[in-house]
Amino acid sequence: MVFIFSVESASAQELFVFTEPASNMPAKSIGIRLDNMLLKDEYKGKNGYSWQVAPKLMWGIKKKIMLHFNLYASNMSGGFKFNGGGIYAKYRFFSRDEVHNHFRMAAFAGYELNNNKIQEYAINLNGRNSGYEVGLIATQLRKKMAMSASASFVHATDNINEKFLFGNKLRNAVNYTASIGRLMLPKEYISYNQTNVNLMLEFMGQLNLYSGSSWLDMAPAVQFIFNSRARVDLGYHFALAKQLPRYSTQGALLRLEYNFFNVH
Repeated sequence: MVFIFSVESASAQELFVFTEPASNMPAKSIGIRLDNMLLKDEYKGKNGYSWQVAPKLMWGIKKKIMLHFNLYASNMSGGFKFNGGGIYAKYRFFSRDEVHNHFRMAAFAGYELNNNKIQEYAINLNGRNSGYEVGLIATQLRKKMAMSASASFVHATDNINEKFLFGNKLRNAVNYTASIGRLMLPKEYISYNQTNVNLMLEFMGQLNLYSGSSWLDMAPAVQFIFNSRARVDLGYHFALAKQLPRYSTQGALLRLEYNFFNVH
């Protein structure tokens, strides 16, 4: 979550597992990421699980602007197959930076196009629904501790071969997140080659604007950073509240990531 991430300067960046911080990846950098998700299928009984793979290309265009390009494949609707993809953009518009302390805010927007079967009232733009999302993120770093929160408006459109089944009034929702994490190792920085170990606790929720129904998840996670370039995340999310029906209310995440800096 919290770690010194620049090969040219000692600027700090928070790296959460289930949510995005207000900070961006360094300018002129390229990142590749692979998310592997094992999801408990609420419609298949206690022994039903689905597997979703989400490769991602990340581009730090400038210090304040970054893009993500996403793809999704899963066996949620039968055999393992490609489901869709999307694009995500983030613009950091405010920074107040001090030594080992900063506060940042960013605006973000994303669009997803998906061909999965629609089975739930909840709007899920991570491989389930087509639609768009716009929102704001605020992140505070204090030494080895970081806190972040976001709020966004999300709208579900029809999937490629299937309409949104639950009526136009249920297409709109608000997503919200809160994350906290701490750098556990190293105790003292000597080199960028040191392995970082970060622990975090994250909360993600959604409120449907028409029905008033909501869901809320909690997600503990651990993160390892190697040589300031490679990253391995392990996390598990589970429901604290689930008024709003979903395909999956719990699941495990394994993320692998590698970053290339000073790409011209």
